[in-house]
Amino acid sequence: MPTFERYSLAGIDRIAFEPTELILAGWTSRDPSAVERQIAEVAALGVRSPTRIPTFYPLDPALLASAVPRIHVLGERTSGEVEVVLLSLRDGLWVGLGSDHTDRAMLGQGIAISKQLCRKPIAAGLWRFDEVSPHWDHLMLRAHILEGGDRRLYMEAPLAAVRRPEDLIHDYAADLGLTHYPRLPVGTVMFCGAIGAIGGIRPAPRFEMELVDPVLGRSLRHAYDIEVLPFVV
Repeated sequence: MPTFERYSLAGIDRIAFEPTELILAGWTSRDPSAVERQIAEVAALGVRSPTRIPTFYPLDPALLASAVPRIHVLGERTSGEVEVVLLSLRDGLWVGLGSDHTDRAMLGQGIAISKQLCRKPIAAGLWRFDEVSPHWDHLMLRAHILEGGDRRLYMEAPLAAVRRPEDLIHDYAADLGLTHYPRLPVGTVMFCGAIGAIGGIRPAPRFEMELVDPVLGRSLRHAYDIEVLPFVV
């Protein structure tokens, strides 16, 4: 069962948490032109345009991998995407950091399939949502990759670039046909959508991610290696 360290203004505790639902939110940029560019990029790979924006992809919660040092993938065309993550616990909403690692070779078969094929690494630390909500847009997402032996900046943007959690929860409720949905059901984990990659999406043997809170002066971090398994036919 995944375990997490929870950091709040009241102190630090550690919990075990078994997710019951894993939801990946897609097409979540606040900038409509950025969404159009993303759609055009995947359309070039033969992927159909989404029927609604944002789109919510339900996945097997067993894919969530807490603080793992490495993941194994089939084939060399996979890559990570740093995202803020929401976890609905019994005492409220918490904020984490994760990577929507995706099999790019399978995008042509469908976005949901490409996401289902890879584990979703998540950092071990969590913050209470109520403590970061007032300055949410100032939180910064950042990712580095190892490329050609060098550590390179791969993704970087404030959370002002992505829809707020309250809006995503409202949209998710509407997607389910619910009219009153004040919070995510307990046990739900939601990835809130990716930011753009500097130089384009590409594979790498190592992925490092960070969520920075410049107001409270803290950060969540995690890194993992990607081990490619042989493709046996």
